[in-house]
Amino acid sequence: MAKWMVAAKRADFDAIAGECGISPVLARLIRNRNVIGAGQTRRYLCGTVEDLRDPFLLPGMDDAVRILGDRIAQGKKIRIIGDYDVDGICSAYVLWRGLTALGADVDSVLPDRVTDGYGLNVRMIRQAAADGVDTIVTCDNGIAATDALREAAMLGMTAVVTDHHEIPYRTLEDGRTVCCLPQAAAIVEPKMKAADTGKNLYPFPDLCGAAVAWKLICGLHRGNAQDPQSGETEKQLLAFVALATVCDVMPLQDENRILTRCGLKMIRETDNMGLRALLETTGLSGRELTGYHAGFILGPCLNASGRLDSAERALRLFRDSSGMEDAMRTAQELRDLNESRKGLTSEGLDKAVAAVEESPAPRDRILVVMLQGCRESICGIIAGRLREKYSRPAFVFADSAEDGMIKGSGRSVEQYDMYEGMSRCADLFERFGGHRMAGGITMKAANLDAFRKRVNADCRLSEEDLEEVLHLDMELPPRCLTEALTEEMSLLEPCGTGNEKPLFGCRDMKITQIRTPGTKGNIVKLTVEDGAGGRWQAVRFTDAASFLSALKEKAGTETVRRLTGGIRQENSALKADLCYYPEINTWNGVKSIQMVLRDIRWKDAG
Repeated sequence: MAKWMVAAKRADFDAIAGECGISPVLARLIRNRNVIGAGQTRRYLCGTVEDLRDPFLLPGMDDAVRILGDRIAQGKKIRIIGDYDVDGICSAYVLWRGLTALGADVDSVLPDRVTDGYGLNVRMIRQAAADGVDTIVTCDNGIAATDALREAAMLGMTAVVTDHHEIPYRTLEDGRTVCCLPQAAAIVEPKMKAADTGKNLYPFPDLCGAAVAWKLICGLHRGNAQDPQSGETEKQLLAFVALATVCDVMPLQDENRILTRCGLKMIRETDNMGLRALLETTGLSGRELTGYHAGFILGPCLNASGRLDSAERALRLFRDSSGMEDAMRTAQELRDLNESRKGLTSEGLDKAVAAVEESPAPRDRILVVMLQGCRESICGIIAGRLREKYSRPAFVFADSAEDGMIKGSGRSVEQYDMYEGMSRCADLFERFGGHRMAGGITMKAANLDAFRKRVNADCRLSEEDLEEVLHLDMELPPRCLTEALTEEMSLLEPCGTGNEKPLFGCRDMKITQIRTPGTKGNIVKLTVEDGAGGRWQAVRFTDAASFLSALKEKAGTETVRRLTGGIRQENSALKADLCYYPEINTWNGVKSIQMVLRDIRWKDAG
């Protein structure tokens, strides 16, 4: 059962509401998202690109702009090297379009997930040299590419690194840690810290790779007359920054909120033929877009190309579509790949759950699962599903194309710094990288058990830490909801990591009817009533069979039979406290407030 924690942040909500033209409830919700005062509240609600920080505050930006400006002026060949996920694809496109608009001789290359692995490698550097490339620009990778960038320097190439991942470090004998930066002419990295204080040099270090790339293009545009439409170019590229920010699970706070909110609007207005085709193919053309659409509909289609084929296909959709017919064909191929990915993920997840459940040993605090025959490209998705199911960090490994090697991906929980945990096991790996919430590992298969034992032995997570925690904004009985208030909550969008949908709690709700509509068995609908006779419809997205089975154990088969019998049970003794968020449900042109349940605490059982 999840732990419920109700926020208790204080402010003069009436005063903030009056100054910002919103309700006191919305003012409280915004304060719960660590926004303080009327000024910050207005920025949260109405912030624009003019409110973003100067690109030149980013460490290394001056050097990067100077070097690339010189190379463009000299007509030198520039190669962008990105990565195979949504952030890598989008950041590569942002740099390619921005540099092309400035007259650069530029191309782009993305690594193959299986043959190249993550980011820049020595093979790609040698190929660049053979192709006559003068300058390498990385995006969404490079900060850990020590060997590859050393090779670039030896071959006489200039390297500009733009990245956002954690900077590798090593621990000295006296316990101090020092950053291990790669050899490059310029490194633009929002996580760079001051050597003397250890504090971040950039005020908001949580930008994604595409946001860093976009800021580099903005920096290059300053004072450069080559692109008279530079403002429009920057505006159009926000669509790709928003996609990358959401799909890379960046906190939707501060600059990320502005970039994403403005970027989602630009997706609807995009001039990019490939993105328009993707919207059409996924049924989103002309619709108001939220973080959900970016993260769970558009993003997975792009990610599927890197998982099951080549990320170059997704990049070509944005960069090289010759017409709408060609773009629609490629977009449909990406959607078809994603459908295949869903089937493979479901199969792999079943095997992973079986491995966890059938293990004779007590369940580890950090799950480490090996899936023979699984595609390494879907390990991260399966790890994320295991984390959700068991509320603990999870690593999932699969066989690698390299003989004797395995590759894995990890997904973490709030209380566990996955990158730090991996760093303490670095001697077991061939390669690794990531950040607090996710990571990737390549290692010898023979080291798997040693890794499982050590990562758990070093883990400081308590059983309490592993309890799922739901952060509720306040107690709010559904009788306090109005259609206007529910619609006003859409001003919190885009919602996602760091800016979650509002969650409310209500007590002692009577359950008077239960239905399981649809054919997929993944939804339960309940009719709930309060003590004053108010009635609402509630929906719970869950496995319906498991839900009813668990309820029978608690309330009895006869009670469940009556509640699911199609007739409202006015005298039902089944009560629960509910954790929910509200939404407007429209059916046959009639609007009503529906409660979407995140958790249920059953109370009395008749």
